[in-house]
Amino acid sequence: MPGTVITYIIRRIVAAFGLLIIVSAVTFSIFYLVPRWAGATPETLATRYVGRAATEETVKLTAERLGLYDPIAVQYWNWAKGVVVGAEYDYGAGIERCPAPCLGYSFITKQPVWPDLLDRIPVTLSLAAGASLLWLLLGVATGVLSALKRGSIFDRAAMTVALAGVSLPIFFTGLVSLAFFSYQLGWTKPGGTYVAITDNPFLWAQALILPWVTLAFLFSAQYARLTRAGMLETMNEDFIRTARAKGLPERTVVVQHGLRGALTPILTIFGLDVGLLLGGAVLTEKTFSLPGLGKYAVDGIVANDLPKILGVTLVAAVFIVLANLIVDLLYAVVDPRVRAK
Repeated sequence: MPGTVITYIIRRIVAAFGLLIIVSAVTFSIFYLVPRWAGATPETLATRYVGRAATEETVKLTAERLGLYDPIAVQYWNWAKGVVVGAEYDYGAGIERCPAPCLGYSFITKQPVWPDLLDRIPVTLSLAAGASLLWLLLGVATGVLSALKRGSIFDRAAMTVALAGVSLPIFFTGLVSLAFFSYQLGWTKPGGTYVAITDNPFLWAQALILPWVTLAFLFSAQYARLTRAGMLETMNEDFIRTARAKGLPERTVVVQHGLRGALTPILTIFGLDVGLLLGGAVLTEKTFSLPGLGKYAVDGIVANDLPKILGVTLVAAVFIVLANLIVDLLYAVVDPRVRAK
């Protein structure tokens, strides 16, 4: 059995690593081929590094130093090598050393992308951690109670609220909650007041509580409906009736047998949701003016800053792949039958 588990883990890790290579290659190709399909030339991309006031000769030399005339496969290899071991950028005035992991330099700020991402990852991690914990606990608990009290007033009310949560977009609920709880009642801090947890844990939580609740309201609705459907199906299985016939307490039957059997689809969607959220909650961060990866990506899109957009996309891909890898490994804990697949 331990050998089977180790083989399962190694197989999933290798598959995740291969997927990251494929995602990085496809993403790099899209971001550097699409501008060329739209009419951009190597000189056009080089102009963003040296400025429009540079001479034509300077622009061509910069494009040559940056390898923009190379085939896309060579450019990707050089970029991927920079991610692993670092890279050197020659702009003509001097050579810039970009330490690993090097994701390039911003067209606008001329600063390395990776340090900017590092500054914003804690914001997105804080948002994702608090919101995911809230929506998982609230959604699963509501779904279990609704399934156990099927057809009751609680069940109907909970599913009505869940339907509203699924239907209302985040920018609507976010703006309404900001207007009511922050500006009208003054219970929470308005957007743009993020404080690092290492500086002041109380102000950190106060700045994030409203985004947490807003996101939890949206996602917990999905989890409540999914958990309810899974519990209703599981509680009618033969092994549940057998467990009750053995005289097991109802709490044991519900939690250890019923809920465990319904956890697999919940784990699947939870891994996807957390991975996507770690990649940047674009609408939430923009609504509450949080300086996270999502807002950084929006700023890069507005400024047409390709290195920024590429950096956020790849970091998001890493988070999504890692989240799904963890979910795959948890499958083996929740359902031992998965280990043999």
